[in-house]
Amino acid sequence: MTPLKPYLVRAVYDWIEDNHCTPYMLVNAQLDEVHVPVQFVESGRIILNVSARAVQGLSLGDTHIGFSARFGGKPMQVEFPIRAVLALYARENGRGMVFEPENDGDEDPPVTGEEPQAPPPSGPPVRRKPVLKIVK
Repeated sequence: MTPLKPYLVRAVYDWIEDNHCTPYMLVNAQLDEVHVPVQFVESGRIILNVSARAVQGLSLGDTHIGFSARFGGKPMQVEFPIRAVLALYARENGRGMVFEPENDGDEDPPVTGEEPQAPPPSGPPVRRKPVLKIVK
């Protein structure tokens, strides 16, 4: 199957824009093929405003994201692989989606036609009594 992440990125982006919010993207700037303004990278990550008002020519592709924008008044072409996207969220309320970091070489497991089975539970389930506090 094709990777799910590009579809989720496009869907969350559209959802944020449709709700008149500002989509921010958290990107791992330490991966290869990441072309972002390095002066704005902090702790190996960068937060990018990817709203239609802030960027031009936004391309949310299956393997890469690209656009042009101005940073400190200077135009720049920004491009990075989809795997570099760590989160996409609305600036106004923080709602969105966080993605698992991907390592180079990670691929979807091969499809064998059988559903993987969960390991059997070890022992009886532990039942705990509810804990209540009196709030005055």
